[in-house]
Amino acid sequence: MLEALNDVYTILWVDLRFLRRHWRSTVATSLVNPLLYLVAFGYGLGRGISFGDVGYLEFVIPGIIALSAMSTSFSGAGSKLNVDRLFYKSFDECLMSPVSLYSIVVGKAAIGVVRGLISSFAILAIGVYLSPVLNVTPLFLFSLFVSCCVFALLGVLIGLVINSHADMSTFSNLVMLPMTFLSGTFFSLSALPVAAKAVLYALPLTHSSESLRAAALAQPFPWLSLLALFGFGLVFFVGCMMALKRNSL
Repeated sequence: MLEALNDVYTILWVDLRFLRRHWRSTVATSLVNPLLYLVAFGYGLGRGISFGDVGYLEFVIPGIIALSAMSTSFSGAGSKLNVDRLFYKSFDECLMSPVSLYSIVVGKAAIGVVRGLISSFAILAIGVYLSPVLNVTPLFLFSLFVSCCVFALLGVLIGLVINSHADMSTFSNLVMLPMTFLSGTFFSLSALPVAAKAVLYALPLTHSSESLRAAALAQPFPWLSLLALFGFGLVFFVGCMMALKRNSL
């Protein structure tokens, strides 16, 4: 067990050094979109809107935190791996190193989790300042951590299977961008038709948004959504292992 953890840290260490050198630009760029969404939706379009006894600002902040966790964890793991594998060719050194494939997957995903948590906590601090009614409970933090792990594993998976830098942008535009706006981040899914709900609940960001929102607003917690996140994470992890075995041949 200790040897496996040491191998994971060995893989993670290189990316941590890069993050330490560029942490200011990393945090700044990861906060731009969430802050724009907060201003545009929370203070712009959302004025005067409420969901029962919950104001729109309180409603949308957990969704923006989920969105920040998704985008930063995915890009933090996937984009760096994409560049290392296709441009610098440095990822081949990981494949030739005496560490397990499991450690490589976890180590490469871990940097996405770290960056996702940093970005999410920054947005959370701003959100709690703007809306003190939000509850930062252990269940909220656990859901946030699971969300970062899921999207970091997705980033690793896409970073392993794509064959060009353009493919990463294509995936982001065709999958990540629609998921940003259609997963209940900025609106409630309760009024949607059943068929539309079925499609949207097939997206991991939907379950992340609902879990974080329920925990932050002290609403009944959707345990099935948390279980779904674990399911997505397992699927992405298995996909990473399969892709890594193919690349190591």
